[in-house]
Amino acid sequence: MSAAPPPASEEAPADVLVVGFGPVGQVLSILLAQRGWQVTVVERWPRPYPMPRAVAFDADAARILHATGVGPHLSTFGEPSEDYVVADAAGRTLLRIGLGHDPAHRWPASTSMYQPGLEEALAGRAARLPNLRLLRGHEAVRLTARDTGADLTVRRADGGPERVLRARWAVGCDGANSMVREAMGAGLSDGGFALDWMACDVTPHRAADFPPCNVQIADPARPRVAVSAGPGHRRWEFMRLPGEAPEAFGIAENAWRLLGLFGVEPGNATLERHAVYTFTARNADRWRAGRVLLAGDAAHQMPPFAGQGMCSGIRDADDLAWKLDRVLAGAARPELLDSYEAERRPHAQGSIDRSVALGRMICLTDPIAAAHRDTAMAARPDADVARPAQPGVHAPDGGLYHRRDDGTPGLGAGLPVPPAVLGAAGHLGPDPVLLTADDPAALHASGAFERAERWRLRLRRLRPGDTADELLRAWLESLGATAAVIRPDCRVYGLARNPSEAEALVRELADRYAPSLEPTA
Repeated sequence: MSAAPPPASEEAPADVLVVGFGPVGQVLSILLAQRGWQVTVVERWPRPYPMPRAVAFDADAARILHATGVGPHLSTFGEPSEDYVVADAAGRTLLRIGLGHDPAHRWPASTSMYQPGLEEALAGRAARLPNLRLLRGHEAVRLTARDTGADLTVRRADGGPERVLRARWAVGCDGANSMVREAMGAGLSDGGFALDWMACDVTPHRAADFPPCNVQIADPARPRVAVSAGPGHRRWEFMRLPGEAPEAFGIAENAWRLLGLFGVEPGNATLERHAVYTFTARNADRWRAGRVLLAGDAAHQMPPFAGQGMCSGIRDADDLAWKLDRVLAGAARPELLDSYEAERRPHAQGSIDRSVALGRMICLTDPIAAAHRDTAMAARPDADVARPAQPGVHAPDGGLYHRRDDGTPGLGAGLPVPPAVLGAAGHLGPDPVLLTADDPAALHASGAFERAERWRLRLRRLRPGDTADELLRAWLESLGATAAVIRPDCRVYGLARNPSEAEALVRELADRYAPSLEPTA
């Protein structure tokens, strides 16, 4: 990042400057603005990008999207996903991952969605927040670091003089070619995966002709994918084979030729978009430099085979929003933000690794190797048995979780609150919460709870006879606990088995990243 003084700025500084207004930048800016902070967003495109990229989000991302206020709109552009199937060239199922929606859960395990609809809903929500300022059609030119913040020099995409935006914190949500990451001097690891695929987004003239599906066809002659992309939308993807010229592969005539493998033709469908992407696997070597941070594709990129690219970025935004909130409020030292990378980077790497493993399995073009793969997978007894999708979790061995005296994760640290429990308990709120089946009088008498007030820790005593509280109590009992501190991202900070352990847990939280007497943010 530049250390030279930028041109003078006459604008009042924002609390947080967000570069990029895709789904990750949208979620982050909304969550921060909802907490009362002044947020400025810089987006280089003058209008919303009208074409889809991602096509699904998981239950954890649905929870976060509901927290932004767009929950009532999700059904307009999303629908529960069909099971994820990997099939061989003959259509035989090699692997099935169950994604069926359990009515006891608040959100489906996976939702197929039309991304322009999601972005429109998020943009509409952002427009209703008076403390969120969006500057479309502005290009980020230069980032200058300061001890107390960052300055971003921008210019309008249609010309005009440069101007400087100042903020206490800056976050790059500006995608795989991130200007912010480059300004930070952060490098990218190379996961050794780089293959070209053409994505074809299609609107069937009659939806019934192409029912929803999520199928990866591991055909060595042409690996390909057919997936739902929200109500009324479908996507087909095709891998570029070795020896195929990239220029010829990406033309519209070739797109229609390949779509013909699925019976898609101009007479029954409209090709909205076709584009060739290079699927890569990368993770930035650092996500924070002083007052500047990265999120989403600016921090990590992965092939789409596990459907976790956008979901990982939305989780970044959720984790970063509540921690920035604590630092901005003076409730914690800036070092709290080191826990963001400590928690999120390993989880993102795990998603990258799973995506690459699936990609290597699906993208085989050697017929002999593919035949061996098919035989081995078909012989598995569970090849066609529905299996629940695994929820996204943070890495509990780093970051803001309860720890034992030897430094290892404490009881329950990092566990997600189960979807069925969340479905009954409802939204737990934007602040940490202490759930307890015990009388909290001892906490108040000792002063432990009051010490945790700077974290805005809320108390929820579980009442006998209350349906939601009884479910929470049963969940705690299944873990051998009577109390739990739950983080704003619905992860367990720690569990307690009795009132004295609950008091120690609250005291530990109160003392984590305790601010100095001097304001630091």
